[in-house]
Amino acid sequence: MRRVVITGLGIVSPIGIGKDNYFDSLKKGVSGVSRITLFDPTDFSVQIAAEVKNFEPEKYLDKKELRRLDRVQKFAFAAAKEAIEDSGLNPESENKERVGVYFTSGVGGLESLWEQFHVLAEKGPRRVSPFLITELIVDAIPAYIALRYGFKGATLSPVAACASATQTFGEAMLAIQRGDLDVIVAGGADAAINPIGVAAFASMRALSKRNDSPEDASRPFDKTRDGFVMGEGAGALVLESLEHAKKRDAHIYAELAGYGATTDAYHTTAPDPTVSQIKRAMNMAMESAGVSPDDVDYINAHGTSTPLNDKYETKAIKEIFGERAYKIPVSSTKSMIGHLLGASGAAESVATLLSIEKGIVFPTINYKEKDPECDLDYVPNEAREQKIDVALKNSFGFGGHNVSLIFKKFKE
Repeated sequence: MRRVVITGLGIVSPIGIGKDNYFDSLKKGVSGVSRITLFDPTDFSVQIAAEVKNFEPEKYLDKKELRRLDRVQKFAFAAAKEAIEDSGLNPESENKERVGVYFTSGVGGLESLWEQFHVLAEKGPRRVSPFLITELIVDAIPAYIALRYGFKGATLSPVAACASATQTFGEAMLAIQRGDLDVIVAGGADAAINPIGVAAFASMRALSKRNDSPEDASRPFDKTRDGFVMGEGAGALVLESLEHAKKRDAHIYAELAGYGATTDAYHTTAPDPTVSQIKRAMNMAMESAGVSPDDVDYINAHGTSTPLNDKYETKAIKEIFGERAYKIPVSSTKSMIGHLLGASGAAESVATLLSIEKGIVFPTINYKEKDPECDLDYVPNEAREQKIDVALKNSFGFGGHNVSLIFKKFKE
């Protein structure tokens, strides 16, 4: 089994575009949540979200392409392009049959669907865009990235709700370990901050309604949490076999060493109170990475700011790590960027890799009131310096999807 390393990072987030801007905002504990500007939310019960600000897609794509792509695809391509450039990979010198693209989304091109529904209703079926299907479907995202670079290895879009991107990284790791591919550009993107997306999640009672206080609405593990804040954006990694990375003298951020994926088979939205399959995913990731609970230095939590998720993730951590659970920093990136749905694991994995690289644990902001059932070290409100050799990344999704990864500081 070949070792898999990460050599490139790309990020389009509500608190910064590009890894350097993202790192600075994470370190400072910046909130990306504000009143919605992408549409008029006046009549909505939820009027806040974490929007990507100052995104200039024309920096990445020409005008003709922009007209044919959904917002989610623009985010995805921008993040992928940044990751490829950050890795120093030269697509023209690669064997393109050995380079794949694994990229996903939780809901796909929802903005285009919403727009074309109105075209259908107001102007009739003949006026519906011929590009709607390729703007809508999730697998069009990796297909487009592969098309632009000429990569001819496998393309894949695992969809596991809010665990989608994290599972995508796990599957990419397995493909490289097996020798199927040498390089995979992998990630996730979502852009569902539009009327139908916000209305649907609000109707599920999944979203925070702190419209009068957007910046502190996302408060994972806090006793007063009342739901997640919808975010948008994309994250991307370049994964390579260690041999391939060393041949081109690439900078290595970390090693992706472990992956576990399970399903609760319990409920369409609520996590299983026994947390048995959450624990199994975490244990699978550690076992496949060859590490034990005693080796884990940091946990980047799913941490949605919903009552049940935070409670049960905490329970699972305590049952696995025992008394040591109280000594491991556990933080939620969603406190700052909101919940990027299928892209959340991508943005949070970029944050985790920056934590390993820089030796800094980013905070869980807006943590004010302790919850007796959420009593771990959530790195409240301020970043801290800490050496991280082994990091555990969790993601869970509607449908009972549980995915965990182990990132390790690279050592020969």
